[in-house]
Amino acid sequence: MSRTPSLLPERWGPVSQLFHWTCAALIIALGTIGLYMTELTSPVAKIRFYALHKSLGLTLLALVLLRLLWRWTHKVPGPVPGMSRHLKLAADGMHGFLYAMMIAMPLTGWLINSTAGYPLQWFKLVNLPAIAANNEHLNGIAKNLHEFGFWLLALLVVGHVGAAIYHHVFLDDGTLHRMLPWRRRLPPPESTP
Repeated sequence: MSRTPSLLPERWGPVSQLFHWTCAALIIALGTIGLYMTELTSPVAKIRFYALHKSLGLTLLALVLLRLLWRWTHKVPGPVPGMSRHLKLAADGMHGFLYAMMIAMPLTGWLINSTAGYPLQWFKLVNLPAIAANNEHLNGIAKNLHEFGFWLLALLVVGHVGAAIYHHVFLDDGTLHRMLPWRRRLPPPESTP
């Protein structure tokens, strides 16, 4: 499908914005809970937080897949006018890595759960199948991938936020406003004498 700039929306629509900010909130919650739950000493509290972490991770996986489906079936804004080629490539690469990690993290968590032989439930409502057999060696690999993936995702999120701030503060090109639910107020037109 050919996308000519004149036919592209100027900003992200409300559904895309909802996906974006919900995924952002889930990533923050998952990271916070993930760091907190590993330090718990109470077995009951630990089980509850692990269950919450797993359910939120599965929610993130579902939302990211829905978000990609939405993106592939709806028009998305083109690059900000005047954006250099290298900045566009960097933005596309950053978004690609973010999507990959938002899928990889829940999948490695699911693999940890499966290879440990634990049942997996989504908020005690749906039982999900194991994606691998009980396997101690594979479990260790999955744990390492999940931990490494967490720090990589954290780095990508910091880079993404830093890029948004850079565009907003230094370039003032409207990039950040395209994903915010409220519209940027434009200055009133200058009157000619």
